[in-house]
Amino acid sequence: MTMHVLVITRFQRPISWVCMTDASAVGSEMATVEVDGIPFPQEIAVNKPLSLLANGITDIEIHFLQIKYNAIGVYLDKGNVLGHLEIWKGKKADELVQDDAFFQALVSAPVEKLFRIVVIKEIKGSQYGVQLESSVRDRLVSVDKYEEEEEEALEKVTEFFQSKYFKPNSVLTFHFPTTPGVAEISFVTEGKGDAKLTVENKNVAEMIQKWYLGGESAVSPTTVKSLADQFAALLSP
Repeated sequence: MTMHVLVITRFQRPISWVCMTDASAVGSEMATVEVDGIPFPQEIAVNKPLSLLANGITDIEIHFLQIKYNAIGVYLDKGNVLGHLEIWKGKKADELVQDDAFFQALVSAPVEKLFRIVVIKEIKGSQYGVQLESSVRDRLVSVDKYEEEEEEALEKVTEFFQSKYFKPNSVLTFHFPTTPGVAEISFVTEGKGDAKLTVENKNVAEMIQKWYLGGESAVSPTTVKSLADQFAALLSP
């Protein structure tokens, strides 16, 4: 049995980033992309500038009524990630969107990634935490990687969200540095300071990525389609 080192700390080192401004906009407005009316900066700098390469929403339909919960922006180190995806050069978007191997390669690529999630419809943080925990656990069980260390890591993640309240425009961030097996979680809501959690468990960090980047099994089909469209363009001959 392979054992994985687990270190989970609250309020460890600060997770900090800045939004990059448009050099052509003198003194001025940040270059943004609208996702369901919510502005997302085109670049966010953590260790280096990360580009907004995909966006989407999470939603459900009840009695033919669409209910939108979150807007999503996926930021990647564009210059480095393309080098890990060269075998998909020339593939069309409709081919990529159905290719699990492509999304697995994207998740596995040792490049910096950041997911910015902005709340549209308010819910309890505990509801989000349970959904995330359930998805990650099920994915781990399906590949026989759910051990005591993973269970402990997921308990801490669930606990982190337990006391949070997802008001509209609250921002949840998942940052995956180039350090293998690390996920840094940050939550900011109006009137409160940042809440942070660092999870150092390779399997859990990977499955959190797959919740958003996991192709047809991901939580947001619109984000997956956006990824496929963008990479088809970037990888065109």
